[in-house]
Amino acid sequence: MKIMSPISIQKPEFHILLFKGSPINYKATKITSSWNMSIDSKNSSTRNSNSDMKNLKKKDEFSVKLSMTPVRKLDESLSSNGLQFDRLQPSDQELVRENSFEFGQFVAREAMLDEEYWTAAWLRAESHWENRTFERYIDSFKRKFADQEFNAVKRRCKVRNGDTCACIIVVRKEQKNVQRSIIKSVVGTLDLNIRYLLQGETFPGERVKTPFCCSINRTPLSRYGYIANLCVAKSARRQGIASNMMYFAVECAKSNAGVSQVYVHVDRNNRPGQLLYQKMGFEMVETANSRLLLEETYLLRLQT
Repeated sequence: MKIMSPISIQKPEFHILLFKGSPINYKATKITSSWNMSIDSKNSSTRNSNSDMKNLKKKDEFSVKLSMTPVRKLDESLSSNGLQFDRLQPSDQELVRENSFEFGQFVAREAMLDEEYWTAAWLRAESHWENRTFERYIDSFKRKFADQEFNAVKRRCKVRNGDTCACIIVVRKEQKNVQRSIIKSVVGTLDLNIRYLLQGETFPGERVKTPFCCSINRTPLSRYGYIANLCVAKSARRQGIASNMMYFAVECAKSNAGVSQVYVHVDRNNRPGQLLYQKMGFEMVETANSRLLLEETYLLRLQT
């Protein structure tokens, strides 16, 4: 086989790619190059006892196209959907807040900025995938989870039919001559929901014989608090963040909503979580858990 003509390389083409599903959308350049290769091949005929075959000359055209997409490190200064990931944590004077709780080097309060909501969603994504780091594309899964949770928590925090939801976060306390971005400042989060029991229920999710279109029992006694999505950044654990954040959430439910009962679900295998809730006075709802033997969680209740 003999190459009859040299390889001719065309001018590279440049395309712009927009990456989504990551904490920050960014642009990268896709370099595409192509060339044509001409090959002249001679196939000698094999001799046969009957006749000789003529030499065949065949010219084949090949087209090769290669592409390369360089990936650069995410830059916190880029924005996604209007979020500024390099935004500094506001000072106490800049934030107008009604309730907060200080403990140690941290402050528990309700999230106020979109960047704080998104960081809370990212903490939940890391917690959700924490024990599955061996899976492929784990970072992409976490980024997608965080984006979905960010949109979901923003929707939940809007008052609907008398039910309310607050995204509570724990941030590092402001220090003199120390400036932190919001992403590095938020170290804990949970959701505090204020809801009403359905007609005939004695605890959330109770299977009772009620009409198909049952109504919500909107009385002060049927109002309750429900805590969900509690998680703390790995770098800030064992500093009392979870227990103090829970204490702040319970006090908010009592003072702002006037509820007398606060509920929480905990995984059956989450022994540290069960001990945390028990120390705070939560007790297992025996009636609920005896009926939900196939469930993977326990329902706990705190009488305030």
